[in-house]
Order: sequence, then structure tokens, then C-alpha cells
Amino acid sequence: MYFHRATLGPVDLAFTDRFGGVSAVPYDELNLALESGDAPEALAENHRRVLADFAPDDAVVDLHQVHGATVVLAGGAGFSEPPDADGLVAVEPGVTLMVRAADCVPVLLADAEAGIVGAAHSGRPGLVAGVVPATVARMRELGAARITAWIGPHVCGACYEVPATMQAEVGALVPAAVATTSWGTPSLDIGAGVRAQLEAAGVAVQDLSRCTRESADLYSYRRDGDGAGRLAGLIRLRARG
Repeated sequence: MYFHRATLGPVDLAFTDRFGGVSAVPYDELNLALESGDAPEALAENHRRVLADFAPDDAVVDLHQVHGATVVLAGGAGFSEPPDADGLVAVEPGVTLMVRAADCVPVLLADAEAGIVGAAHSGRPGLVAGVVPATVARMRELGAARITAWIGPHVCGACYEVPATMQAEVGALVPAAVATTSWGTPSLDIGAGVRAQLEAAGVAVQDLSRCTRESADLYSYRRDGDGAGRLAGLIRLRARG
């Protein structure tokens, strides 16, 4: 069920893998997509299983991800519909933030001492738009000072081939993202770009990168196309005892 799960003080966080769900081929098993060709009842059961294990009493707040840089503040009541955004921040306990990915970079953030958590979804457009720095900035506006970020699994630079013009456009803004595929063509390493943005913002980084395209236990749109499910990044703040 989990690619990685950890605790930092009152903060719980996790990245899921594709095991432990009920989705049939080609989405098997733990597809956590918001919208998908998967059976709606399978998606609902997959979400129920993960949340029952991770935080059974929490309100869950997620997003309709649009590859932008909008960051929203999540309250305990959540939203009637997932907002169009790619960053989430919460200051209340009992709220689980969820972002989804299948090659893009899921990022979880926390200042455990201040009691502020965040989550972001950064693909290539989000890297250029600066969704991760925007999430950090929103957390700091709310009082965060010592932020730690966890970079989840995503497609690596050796696998993410792009046209040379696109590489140049992104590289002009985020030089750290420039890479080369394993077969010698232009590529982008979005994870390296996100890490550079975090470090430039003074954030401590725990890089949990593994290539989704190369890992059968993770979902990858580059590998599987429309048959790819979605993994999730989850983070929550527990009530202090």
C-alpha cells in the first residue's frame, strides 16, 4: 500500500504504491485517481482502504490538479468540490491533504513545530509556474519557519524525453532540470528542478525519488498511457496530546 510512510513529531506522511487495492487490469490495484476510466466503485474502495489505514477519522482534502501554481488553504470542513489548484496547505489537525501523480512530482511539506503542513503536485508546467515555491511561501505566510520537504517518486531524467526546444525553455528558468535520456536525447529531470527550487527557498529536502517509469510497483503515464492509475502523496497533522 505504501511506497514510503513516516512520522515527524505530530506529522504523518506517506506516498502510496499500486498494491492493496481492488482495481482490475490495467489499473491494478490501488488506483487513487480522481478521474479515470477505472470503475467508480473500485476507485471509491481504493480511497476508502487507504484512508481507513492512514487516517480513519480525518477529513480528506484533495484537488482537481491543473498544472498551475495556485495554492489553497484547507480547513477542517474541506471543499464541496475539489478546487482547481496544485498546492494545498493546512494548519488544523485532523485534515489529510492528498495530491496525486503518475510521473509528475508529488511533494509533501511540513513545519512540525509550527503545526503547518502542505502538499504540491509539480509536473513540467508546475515546475515552470513555481507551484512548489508558492506552497512554501504560503506556509511561511501562515507562520512556518523550518520546513522539511519530501520529494516522492516520479519519472527520472533518464526516461523523460522532451523536444530540445522544450528543454531549452524550461532550462532557461530552472537550469537544474536539464538532463539527458539514457539513450542520449534531450530530457528534463523535474525532480531535480523541484529540489533546486526547495533548496533555493531554504527548505530541508528528503529526496525519496524512484523512477515511476522504471518501477512496476508504481504508476507511470509515460509507460502505460491511459491505462495508468495514480499514486498519492498524503500528509496530516495530528492533534497534540
